[in-house]
Amino acid sequence: MTILDDIIKAKQIEVDVIKAQRAADNRKRTVPLVSFLDAVNTQPMHVIAEFKRHSPSKGMINKDVEPAEQARIYQASGASMISVLTDYPYFKGTMADLVAVKEAVSLPVLNKDFIIDPVQIDRAYQHGADVILLIVGALTKEQFTNLYHYATAKGLEVLVEVHDETEVKTALAVDAPLIGINNRNLKTFETSLKQTEALAPLINTEKHVLVSESGIKTKADVVQVKAAGARAVLVGETLMKTSPEAMIKAFTEDLS
Repeated sequence: MTILDDIIKAKQIEVDVIKAQRAADNRKRTVPLVSFLDAVNTQPMHVIAEFKRHSPSKGMINKDVEPAEQARIYQASGASMISVLTDYPYFKGTMADLVAVKEAVSLPVLNKDFIIDPVQIDRAYQHGADVILLIVGALTKEQFTNLYHYATAKGLEVLVEVHDETEVKTALAVDAPLIGINNRNLKTFETSLKQTEALAPLINTEKHVLVSESGIKTKADVVQVKAAGARAVLVGETLMKTSPEAMIKAFTEDLS
């Protein structure tokens, strides 16, 4: 059993709980959808800044930061989207974090979770998410395709996460405009930017927006993945551990 297997097993239990409580949760979406894709051509590199308290591989990252406060700092520093981890057992995140972030900023908000069922997409939409994450490696091809179309039918954008050539083909089969290459192996949790360099040539980066996820720590890292074709980087742990203002500026300006 890998860490991903354990997470998906726990997620199935969570899905059952959400379904059992669905009748009592009549929350309506009260905020407009905000597009990340509409703004993607406004600058050469975008930072998707993540609110992430904890990780299975690193333990507690920053337990004291408030989501709304961190999101406002991210927005003021030049981030283009805020990612909010809402898995609790492994990342100590909640849907309340997502709501707090959405209320604090005008940027698009990504609900980053391990989505395996449409009820999670409904929940993300109700709580104000603009974008959801679908991890191809956590789903069958049929599951992924159905969930992708379910989300886009609601007006949500989808960051499709891939880890190998087969998963890239699955993402391209639905013509996903937003594709994330995760530099972290979800089975071993080891990280390498070579993952972006290896898979990027399989993707037409003029047509599809390529996001390099995980392992981005320095401006040199951003330059490296940009050279491979990435137009955005998703950064969590690094921004949660340091003052993000200067780092986001460095990641988006004067890249060569």
